[in-house]
Amino acid sequence: MTVQKKWMTGLALAPLSLAVALAANPATAADKLLLKTPTAFPTKLPAVGTPVTKLAETLESTSGGSIKMKVYEPGKLIAPSEILDAVSTGKVNSGFAASANWQGKMPAAAFFTSVPFGPEASEFLAWMYYGNGRKLHQEMYDSAGYNVKAIPCGMIPPETSGWFAKPIDKVEDLKGLNMRFYGLGANVMDKMGVGTVQIPPAEIFSALEKGAIDAAEFSLPQVDQMLGFHKIVKYNYFPGWHQQTSMQELLINKDSWHKMNPQQQALLETACKAVVADTLAEGEAKQFEVLATAPERGIELRRWSDEILTAYEQAWDEVVTEKSAEDPFFNKVWQDLSTFRKGYDLWEQNAFLPRKTAQN
Repeated sequence: MTVQKKWMTGLALAPLSLAVALAANPATAADKLLLKTPTAFPTKLPAVGTPVTKLAETLESTSGGSIKMKVYEPGKLIAPSEILDAVSTGKVNSGFAASANWQGKMPAAAFFTSVPFGPEASEFLAWMYYGNGRKLHQEMYDSAGYNVKAIPCGMIPPETSGWFAKPIDKVEDLKGLNMRFYGLGANVMDKMGVGTVQIPPAEIFSALEKGAIDAAEFSLPQVDQMLGFHKIVKYNYFPGWHQQTSMQELLINKDSWHKMNPQQQALLETACKAVVADTLAEGEAKQFEVLATAPERGIELRRWSDEILTAYEQAWDEVVTEKSAEDPFFNKVWQDLSTFRKGYDLWEQNAFLPRKTAQN
């Protein structure tokens, strides 16, 4: 059983003080910066889509208007799948996404969004900011030839692990299903006999409605409710073993980054830390209300059996072993994260109260 972890409220406090101090020194016209920022997530979606709009507001207010961000909804300027290349080549000077979107180009990319059976938010942030996480995050892009500066810029709590039309009582019930799934968790589901596809959020409801897929996972209960999955499939499963936390990133064209003055660079880093704290807080605050009213909407909340969770974890062990053998950088990140987590276990086991859970 995992134990309660306290996410890092303090990440936002000192950086915000720095931002206020920097904003007190008005920038000249020559220092003004406009970031044209396509996003991979519809901005109407709380905790998932709102981080980029909060970032834009924070940058403008703390910079005294010298940094502005124009946000483009998915597909309006750049397709979500093209954001990385567009930023790298300078077609746009920034983009907002999650690194798992690029795992087809760089297998290790998914580690910098979420890790199956991986750390919760506080441990993940500890690795990113005070372990080797950020160094490896940037090294991944540099070694793959992408001309981008990567900044962590959003964090959400655990997701639900799927919506199903029928109960899944045993491992065999998964076999043959077609399911929308994301990140490294999709590789796990493939091993369970599930046919996985990655569908943009705006298309998931239609795919379920038409029967193109039998099941789907996307995000937090609040977000999934807005997308209406419960109108078609009624069995919502927990825990989100595939995404105990999920990080988003701001990508800046590296040439543009180097042209920024130190104040602008500091404000971008500071604003993103503030967004990390804010989105995690928002995500944690909003989910229990949705779960409490789930029965009114005909939703049955279910927990995976120990048997199925064990099967998922065994499949994950196979996935990570295979991918580590195939890709040296994937293995490098995995080994570093694993070493950090082994050290963190000593702190976790001693510091936190046991988590109370109710099993069905």
